[in-house]
Amino acid sequence: MPLVTLTVGKPTAPARRRAILDAVHDALVASGVPATDRFQRVLELDPADFVFDPRYPDLHADRGADFVLIEILWSVGRSVKVKRQLLTGLLAGLAAHDIDGEHVMVVFKETAWENWSFGGGRILHA
Repeated sequence: MPLVTLTVGKPTAPARRRAILDAVHDALVASGVPATDRFQRVLELDPADFVFDPRYPDLHADRGADFVLIEILWSVGRSVKVKRQLLTGLLAGLAAHDIDGEHVMVVFKETAWENWSFGGGRILHA
């Protein structure tokens, strides 16, 4: 039940946005998320509204207009091992589309299972 938010600079080509979203989804599915559990949104921001440090904490080359921020909100309980496997799969998927993983930041955010209602006010896991 992840909710993925992709933040990119404006303009970003629709094909690039879709390639990133597909790579995220493929990595999530490989980590055990059901294939039909796809909830994603894209924020495309003007440069003045998307502020980031070019090298923090240890990049070898500056981030630029191609910087990608991926936030994955999902239920608590995934191990560091699962997160590392997801990142490995994600970076491989991005590399297949010539997207430099050094310029991709991923943030995992976790919430309790009872904080999800997919519709009708029903909480499925409480």
